[in-house]
Amino acid sequence: MNSPNDSNAALLEVRNLRVEFPTRRGTLTAIDDVSFSISAGEVLGVVGESGAGKSITGAAIIGLLEPPGRVAGGQILLNGKRIDNLPYEQMRRIRGREIGAIFQDPLTSLNPLYTVGRQLTETIQTHLDLSADAARKRAIELLAETGIPAPDRRIDHYPHQFSGGMRQRVVIALALAAQPKLVIADEPTTALDVSIQAQIISLIKRLCREHGTAVMLVTHDMGVIAETADRVAVMYAGRVAEIGPVADVIHNPQHPYTKGLMGSIPVLGETTERLAQIDGAMPRLNAIPTGCAYNPRCPQVFARCKTERPELFAAGKTQASCWLHAQAPKAAA
Repeated sequence: MNSPNDSNAALLEVRNLRVEFPTRRGTLTAIDDVSFSISAGEVLGVVGESGAGKSITGAAIIGLLEPPGRVAGGQILLNGKRIDNLPYEQMRRIRGREIGAIFQDPLTSLNPLYTVGRQLTETIQTHLDLSADAARKRAIELLAETGIPAPDRRIDHYPHQFSGGMRQRVVIALALAAQPKLVIADEPTTALDVSIQAQIISLIKRLCREHGTAVMLVTHDMGVIAETADRVAVMYAGRVAEIGPVADVIHNPQHPYTKGLMGSIPVLGETTERLAQIDGAMPRLNAIPTGCAYNPRCPQVFARCKTERPELFAAGKTQASCWLHAQAPKAAA
């Protein structure tokens, strides 16, 4: 089921996406029937514990699934055109030009043997019809736009000559170099100092608003989501547990898993002897429970949760994949 603002005008549409990893012991389903959309200029946060399927979803969209991973079902549409079934060479041309990526560790995202200027100008010339001089001028403008001081000098420096925060700014410049319509930002602040994280998040938000770029922001940090996203999709065991406007999901969560995530965050100014926690752990791909995948950890579980998988139901201003919000009468536990 699609998110509340899905429409034909959406820049990105993910419809019933299924990602599988064939193994000698059977096929593992990493993403199972995931649907959402992102509009131009909108930031969709995707949050959840490690193993929830956040990064795999981003990799599937950008066409960078590691073999033997494959898109086994559903559709991915960019501006109304399906891209999940494109040949490798066609998808390679879309990456960078129409879809940019910001990865978790800026040091491994940059080639240490080339100056940042060479990496930027090569990316620009690959996707845009510009001369070497024009590409260099644009690269300098991008470095300046992302907050790199003295960009006309720094453009000739190597990645190791930049701090972690500055390297991430270079990666953001690379992601925006060809003016893509969509940016997949996979944990873009995890490898950075706390003092730098807010600057990078603010930068991503400002640049994407100015360029009208849609952003899929993958993170495990609800604080980052609260500061950056317009809507948020909470994922659990390869499925969307809840999706809706970020303020509503944070302040009035409707899925027990979302409530658990929010309850585990300390509140400034309040004294608490012990933080709330979600008992148990994310299930392994070869041991996902029948029915609702969250049922072994859910404090509100009842009989139906253990046998039937819920779809996304309307739940206030959000949608939640939980039988608590179904119209049909619920069986007793």
